Amino acid sequence: MDEDTFIQLLQSILEPDTERVKAATAALRKDYYPNPESLAFLLKILTSHESPQLRQLAAVEARTLVAKHWVSIPDGAKPNVRRTLLESTLAEQESLVRHSEARVIAAIAKIDLEDGEWSELPGILSAAAKHDQVTHRETGVYILFTLLEVMGDGFVSQMHDLFVLFNHTIQDRESAEVRINTMLALSRMAMVIDPDEDPTSLSEFREILPKMVHVLAEVVKAGDEDKVVQAFEVFQTVLGCDSQLISNIFKDLISLMMEMASSLELAEDSRSQALSFLMQCVKYRKLKVQGLRLGETLTLKALQIVTELGDLRNDEEDATPAKTALGLLDVLSQSLPPAQVMVPLMLALPKYVNSSDPNYRRAGILSLGFCVEGAPDFIGSQLNEIMPLVFRLLQDNDVKVRQATLHAFARLAEEVGEEMAKEHETLVPLLVQNLEAVMTTGGDKKHEEQKIDIMTGACNALDCLLDGMDADISGKYITRLAPLFTRLFDHPEFRVKAAAVGAMGSLAASSEKNFLPYFEKTVEVLSPYINLKESVDELDLRGTVTDAMGHIASAVGPEAFQKYVLPLMETSEQALQLGNPQLKETSFILWSGLSKVYKDQFTPFLAGVSKALFESLKQEETDLEVELGPEAQELLGSEITVAGKRLKISNSEGNDSRAILSRVNGNADEDEVIDVEDLDDDDSAWDDLTAVTAVAMEKEIALEVLGDIIGATRKSFLPYIQETVQIALGLTDHSYEGIRKSSIGTLWRAYAALYEISEEDGQMAKWEPGLPLVAKPTEDLKKLGGVILTATIPIWEDEVDRAVVTDINRNVSATLKLCGPAVINEAKALDTIVTILISILTKKHPCQQDMGEEEEELEVQESSEYDWLVVDTAMDVMSGLAIALGPTFGRLWKVFEKTILAYAGSSESLERSSAVGNIAECISGMESSVTEYTKTLLTNLIHRLDDEEVEVKSNATYAVGLLCQYSTSDTLLQQAYPIILTKLEPLLHTESARLLDNSVGCVSRMITKHPSRVPLDNVLPILVGAMPLKADYDENEPLWDMIIQLYQKSNPYIESQTSALIPVIEQVLKGPEEQLETETREKVAQLHTYLRSK
Repeated sequence: MDEDTFIQLLQSILEPDTERVKAATAALRKDYYPNPESLAFLLKILTSHESPQLRQLAAVEARTLVAKHWVSIPDGAKPNVRRTLLESTLAEQESLVRHSEARVIAAIAKIDLEDGEWSELPGILSAAAKHDQVTHRETGVYILFTLLEVMGDGFVSQMHDLFVLFNHTIQDRESAEVRINTMLALSRMAMVIDPDEDPTSLSEFREILPKMVHVLAEVVKAGDEDKVVQAFEVFQTVLGCDSQLISNIFKDLISLMMEMASSLELAEDSRSQALSFLMQCVKYRKLKVQGLRLGETLTLKALQIVTELGDLRNDEEDATPAKTALGLLDVLSQSLPPAQVMVPLMLALPKYVNSSDPNYRRAGILSLGFCVEGAPDFIGSQLNEIMPLVFRLLQDNDVKVRQATLHAFARLAEEVGEEMAKEHETLVPLLVQNLEAVMTTGGDKKHEEQKIDIMTGACNALDCLLDGMDADISGKYITRLAPLFTRLFDHPEFRVKAAAVGAMGSLAASSEKNFLPYFEKTVEVLSPYINLKESVDELDLRGTVTDAMGHIASAVGPEAFQKYVLPLMETSEQALQLGNPQLKETSFILWSGLSKVYKDQFTPFLAGVSKALFESLKQEETDLEVELGPEAQELLGSEITVAGKRLKISNSEGNDSRAILSRVNGNADEDEVIDVEDLDDDDSAWDDLTAVTAVAMEKEIALEVLGDIIGATRKSFLPYIQETVQIALGLTDHSYEGIRKSSIGTLWRAYAALYEISEEDGQMAKWEPGLPLVAKPTEDLKKLGGVILTATIPIWEDEVDRAVVTDINRNVSATLKLCGPAVINEAKALDTIVTILISILTKKHPCQQDMGEEEEELEVQESSEYDWLVVDTAMDVMSGLAIALGPTFGRLWKVFEKTILAYAGSSESLERSSAVGNIAECISGMESSVTEYTKTLLTNLIHRLDDEEVEVKSNATYAVGLLCQYSTSDTLLQQAYPIILTKLEPLLHTESARLLDNSVGCVSRMITKHPSRVPLDNVLPILVGAMPLKADYDENEPLWDMIIQLYQKSNPYIESQTSALIPVIEQVLKGPEEQLETETREKVAQLHTYLRSK
C-alpha cells in the first residue's frame, strides 16, 4: 500500500466536495482498511501529522480498526507505538484531537490489558493525573475515563486506588476539565460497583459524592454549556446504577435540582437539564420519590415554572424550562398517585386560572392538560370543578390563553371525552365560536399565525370531543360542523387542512348513519388529497385524509362506501413506496378499519395486505433515525442520554417530526455523526443503543393491524396465519416494548380466532369449565397454545415495562373468558400463572419496582393510575381463570383471598371498586365452590354496601346477589337476609342507574333462592317501579327469571303486579336488542303472551 496515496484519500474526506468524499471513502474501505497496514498508517498520521483535522480523522478511523488489526501489528513494534501514542496524546494541544487519541489508547489497552500486556499503563496515567502540567492532568484523567468506559470490570481490583486518585483530582483547583473528567470516570466506576459484593467501594463512592455535587453546582453557576451537559450526564448515569449509591443524598439531590430548575439566574439550558434529571428520578425512582412524599413539591415547582412559557412558535425546537416542566408534570401524573400530584394541582389551580396575569392562566390550564393522561379517572371525578374553568378560559380575552385552553381541551377530551361530552350543549358552541372568530382573512403575520393556531386548536379540540360522543348527540351538530370543516379543507396552511380533515373523520365516526347526507360530498372533496406526494406536508396531509376515509367507511357502512374501496386500497398500497412513515402507518390503519367494515368481503385484498405487513415486519432495523412524538419535539437541538450514550438530536432533512441521532463522545466538542454503514459488530459502543427507530414504530402498528385483520376476517385469513405466528414469535423479545406488547397481543388474538373457528366448524366441542379438559382442542390449536404460552410466560414474569404486562394481562384474560381452559392445560402452566399474578397483586413484579434494589424500604401504599392498571388487569386474569376453571377455581381462591380482601378494604376507592368487582366475577365463575368462603366474603361485602363510593356499592350489590345465588350455606345466608335487605332498601331508590340495576338484580337473586325470606308484598312493587333496567342489562336475566318463577308458582304478590308489568314487558321487547340475551328475550315474549291471554 502506498502511504502518500492513503494520506491523500484521507485529505479528500475533509474536502467540501460530496462526490470526492464518497469516492475516497469507498476507496479506503475497499483497498486499504481490510489491510492491517492501514492501522499503522493511521497511527503514524495521528501522532505526527501537522494538520489537526487530519490527526482527528485518523484517530476516529484508527479506533474503528484497532479491534480488527492491532493483533497483526508486530509484537516488536507495539511498545514504540504505545509510547509514541501516549506521548503524542499528552502533548496534543487540540482538545478534540486529544480526546480522540485517548479513545484509540483505550481501544488498544482493552486488548492489551486483557492479554496481560501494557500493565504499566494505569500507573502512567495515575502519574499523569497528578502531574504539575495541567494538560497532562486533563489527559491522564480522560484516558482513565475512556479505559473505564470500555473495560470497567477490569478495574474492580483497583477501585480503592482509583477512589484515592479521584478524590484528589475532583478538587483540582486549576482545571474545571480535570474535575469534569473525574466526574465522567466516577460515573463509569458507579456502573460496575456491586454494593452487596463490594461495600467498601460503596462507602468510598458515597464519600466522594458530595464533591461531585459541588462540581455540578460550580459548572452550572459558571454557565459553561458543554461542561454543564457532561455534569448532568454523570448524574443521569449514576441514577441508572444501583440505588444504594445515591440513596443517602437522594432527597438533598432532588432539592438541589428543584432549586436549580427554579432559579431565574441560571441559564435556561441548565434549568432544563435539572428538570430532565428530575423527570428521570420520577420515572426510575418513583417508589423512592413517593415514599419521601416529594410529589407535591415537584408538582407545584413545575407549575410555577410553566408560567414562564413564551411564544410557542418562537421556540418550537428549544427545550425551554417551561416546556420541560410540562413534561415533568406529565411524568409525575403517570408515575405517582393522584394524592401527591393531582390533588395539590387542583388545589393550586384557582390561583392560576383566576390570576390577572395571562401567563398564569395559561400555565394553569396547560398543566392540567398535561396531567390528564396519567390520571384520567381522577380528572373524570373532578369535571364538575374543571368544566366551569374550561368554559371561562375558552372565552378569555387573551389569545394565548384561548390557544392554550384549546390545546389542553384536546388532551382532556382524548382521555375523558365521554364524560366531557355530557356538556356538549355548552362546549360545542364555544369551540365553534373560537373557530368562526378566526376564519377571516387579513391581518399582519403575527395575527395570521395566531389565527392558524386557534383554527388548528379548535379543530383538534372538536376532533377529540366528537370522538367521545354518541351518534344521537353528534348527529345534532352535523349541519353546523360539516360545512365549517369543509371550508377549511381549502385553507392554504397544511396544519389547518389536516386538523379539519381529522375533525371531519371523527364527526363521521361518531355520528354514524347520520353522516350519510354529507358522505358523498365529503369524499368528493377529499379524494384529490389521496394522491398528494410532492412534499412532506402533502404526504402528511394525505395520511390524515387516509385515516379520515377509514372513519367515514365505518360510519356509512359497507354498501355506501363500496365504490371507493378499490381506488382507496390501490392508493394506500402505492403510499407504502413514498418513504413517509406517517403515511405508511395510516395506510396500515386504513386496512384495519376496512377489514372491520367488510369482514369476509375484505378477502380479495388479504394477499396484498398480508404481503405488505409481513415485509414491514421483516425489515432490518439499522436506521438510527427516530420518530419524535409531539412532546419530544422540544428535544430537537438538545442532547439526551440513551442507554448511557449521550446523543445530539437534529432534524432529519425535510421532516420536522423525525430526528437524526449523533453520538457525543464524553467531551462535548467531540461529536460523531453516526454512519449507519459503520455500525458493524466491531462498534461495540453502540451495541446497547435501544432508541426507538421509525422502523420499530412501524412494526408495532403492523402487528396491531394484523391482529385486527385476523379478528375481522377470521376464516379468510387462515392461509396467512402460520407466517403471522412465525413472524410475531420472532419479535416477542424485541428491545422496543411496543413491539413486545403488540407481538404477544397478536399471537393471543390469533389463538382466540382459531379457537372460535374450530368450534364453529365442528372440529371440537364447545368448551366447558374446569380441568382436566372436557372438550379437547385440535392438535393444531394445542400446539399453537403451547407455543404462545411458552413465548409469553418468560416476558410476563420478567418484563419491566408496565404497559407490556398490562396488555399481556388483558390478552390472557380475554382468551380465557372466550376460549376456556385449553390454553392453560400445559404442565405447570396454571401454577406459573398464579405465581405471576400473586407477584403483581402484591406489587412485587419487576414492572412495579424501581430500577435496582432500594437500600431502605419506604412505606408506599397508593398507586398511580397507570400502576394500578397492572394490578387491575391482573384481577381480570383472576376472573378469567374463574370463568375458565369454573368450580375448580375454588381451591385457587384460597391463594388470592387475603390479598383481594385487603384491596377491598383499601382507603383508595379505585382499589376497593376493582377488588369488589373481582370478587363478584370470581364468585360467578366458581359457583357452588364459593360455599366454604361464604362467611368471610359475606362479612366484607355487606360492609361494602355502605361504601361512600357509588361504584363500590354497585359492585358489592352485584357480588352479594351472586353469593346468595351460588353459595349453599343456606342457614348463614338466610340469617343475613334482613341486614342485606335493610342496606339495599335505600339503594333501590338511587339516581345512579347502574347501582339501581345491580340492586334490582341482587334482590331478584335473593328472591329466587329463598322467596320466603323476602317480604314480596313490599319489595315487588319497588322492583317493578325500577323497570326497565337502563344501565346494566346483564341483570335482566336474574330479574326476569325471578318474575317468571313467581308466575309459575302462581305467587299472588307477582300476580298483583301484572297490570304494571305488561307495559314494561312491551317496552323491553321493543327496546334495543342488546337489552336481552336471545334466551331471555324468548322467555319474556312467552310471559307476555301468557299474561295477555289471562
